Amino acid sequence: MLSKRTIIGIIVGSVIIALGIFSLISDIGLKTIQVNEVFGVGEHTSYKINASEHAQQHMKITGEKFDLALSSPGDGLQIPKTSYNKEAVLDWTYLKDGMTVISLQNVGSSELKVEATLKVTADPVWFPFHMMVIISGMIIIGFSMGFTLRKPKGF
Repeated sequence: MLSKRTIIGIIVGSVIIALGIFSLISDIGLKTIQVNEVFGVGEHTSYKINASEHAQQHMKITGEKFDLALSSPGDGLQIPKTSYNKEAVLDWTYLKDGMTVISLQNVGSSELKVEATLKVTADPVWFPFHMMVIISGMIIIGFSMGFTLRKPKGF
């Protein structure tokens, strides 16, 4: 028969394992991220977008005056540092897996607004993290099973 501590340990360990497996599965494939940001006068920002082949991206930038530079992997969209007035709308599709780097600087006298719909892949560093969570759940179950063992004679 299992003790109360063992049952509690099995339940807690199972919940932790389930959360780790759910997180691992939810990180597979492309995720859509909505960006809606405002930058003040003179502010600089950059975006690093990691996506797989055939991922479609859309970005709309509005402001009085701003500088934009974009580099995409492979033979994709390449924009050297260019000044824009009023608005820039960028639509591009990844031709190769990789990272796009976008650099923006507000050089006008009003706010810069960025609206984007980006499809990104999960960072590979999260895979070992999810595995650690799953293994932690297994360890909790293993330790809790030790509470049901009987001590041998002489101890």
